[in-house]
Amino acid sequence: MRVVDLIEKKRDGGSHSRDELEALVGGYVRGEVPDYQLAAWLMAVCWQGMQPDEVATLTQVMAASGEQLDLSSIGRPVADKHSTGGVGDKTSLAVMPLVAAVGVPVGKMSGRGLGFTGGTIDKLESFPGMRVDLDAAAFVRQLREIGIVISGQSADLAPADGKLYALRDVTGTVPSIPLIASSIMSKKLAAGASVIVLDVKTGSGAFVREREQALTLAKTMLDIGTAAGRRMAAVVSDMSQPLGRAVGNALEVGEALDTLDANGPPDFTEFVVDIASTIVELASNGQMGRLEVEDALRSGAGRLALRRMIEAQGGDSAAFDDRRRLPTARIQHTVLADGDGYVARLDALGVARASIALGAGRERKGDPIDLAVGVVLSAKLGDRVARGQPIAVLHANDEARLVDAERGLRAAIGLSPAAVEPPPVILERLATTWSGSAPARA
Repeated sequence: MRVVDLIEKKRDGGSHSRDELEALVGGYVRGEVPDYQLAAWLMAVCWQGMQPDEVATLTQVMAASGEQLDLSSIGRPVADKHSTGGVGDKTSLAVMPLVAAVGVPVGKMSGRGLGFTGGTIDKLESFPGMRVDLDAAAFVRQLREIGIVISGQSADLAPADGKLYALRDVTGTVPSIPLIASSIMSKKLAAGASVIVLDVKTGSGAFVREREQALTLAKTMLDIGTAAGRRMAAVVSDMSQPLGRAVGNALEVGEALDTLDANGPPDFTEFVVDIASTIVELASNGQMGRLEVEDALRSGAGRLALRRMIEAQGGDSAAFDDRRRLPTARIQHTVLADGDGYVARLDALGVARASIALGAGRERKGDPIDLAVGVVLSAKLGDRVARGQPIAVLHANDEARLVDAERGLRAAIGLSPAAVEPPPVILERLATTWSGSAPARA
């Protein structure tokens, strides 16, 4: 079949068969389809969209373009979680250990931060010696032996996605729900987990800022996973303000450890327990859930599970006993409120930019980052503050960076004389696919 015929078919609103998608995607991976033709097809998808079964097929074709992990030797359902990225989102560092602590194996391949979002792999490197580049055999072996593993994305997993994303990035075709959904889910399917919970974030500190668009993305990915035989659930969560109080790699690790010590911020702790409970319910067909997760939090079993993972991957676990063993910034600069009132605006993107100004993030792949720096918020949406009261602490290693960071942080905060009700963290819940009763939409 001619590639130009496939481009014209999608341009005119047609749907592709599996054979057509295999020819298009496979041909591109093999170098038989040139960039200019694939770019034309991507733009046609942006304009015309794709049918649900077509998106599911595209995802499966992309997943099959490289190595696919076989986790059947684990002998139990293996769980995975995906977040679309946000500010202060250290959720995996607390959720996955709690899930593992109740007996559900968890295997997750994560990425690094880019732009204003933090990456789980960057955060894990706050533990000296931590290996985050496990090969497939080591990934499966650790999953079998201790029930929890988080590693970097293998280049052999869904290579079609890597090539397609690189082309989308330079051709203005990133913002397409079918293309975003197939990109995310192709990697999840190839990673082999049978239970997948999705956290699609929306708001100023998310890639998908509009709530309805986030809901559409969540539903599309849910349908893809279900079509592939996975047990699926999803939430749409608020990212108008940062999640928790810490923004910055080692600072977020410290907050995750505090949370597993049952001493984390209330909003973050509740979100962690909620997501972990959803995963456990799915994996156990409703035989376990929130009670078991809360017990794992109270007993310290979740904390122990994370410590076992860090040590298994060569990391120094001394920070579990002494937070000062994490990377620590030389300067802690307190930012004081310049007025009285209630925090009515705490723009997540603005806080992220302040953290990046201190050196905590990267604009391009491969940029160096400072693991120690970032922002710790003293007030969140709805909190009452008085003039001269601390509203945040900037952790820095370079005094010259503090001026821009404080300016950006102050611009992200707005006060109101009237009381303000903070938004819920979870805005929408999408029905799960396990055989028990599914949670209703919020």
